[in-house]
Amino acid sequence: QVQLVESGGGLVQPGGSLRLSCAASGSIFRIYAMGWYRQAPGKQRELVATITSGGSTNYADSVKGRFTISRDNAKNTVYLQMNSLKPEDTAVYYCNTRGMLLNTRNFDSWGQGTQVTVSS
Repeated sequence: QVQLVESGGGLVQPGGSLRLSCAASGSIFRIYAMGWYRQAPGKQRELVATITSGGSTNYADSVKGRFTISRDNAKNTVYLQMNSLKPEDTAVYYCNTRGMLLNTRNFDSWGQGTQVTVSS
């Protein structure tokens, strides 16, 4: 009942920048929080950054100072600006959204993922 459409991944050289976007749609009444997670080959999925409806943010230590998460509540869209990218940032990035549906049930939805590759 909630669809997430991610965009913005790709190949970038070390030190470069990318901007990821994730738009949520469906029978959404309210979104509590949106965020980004990533999974590198052979590793577990890990938190990158989250943002609440009020704008409170949380970042993994490994991306602090380099990544910035933001959201457009009117568009149910979350963004991840990634600067000073490193090869170790290479992973599939997943969007996550938690909230309440129109039928008052809570939801916790994931996007299909977008590949980010940092390589020279």
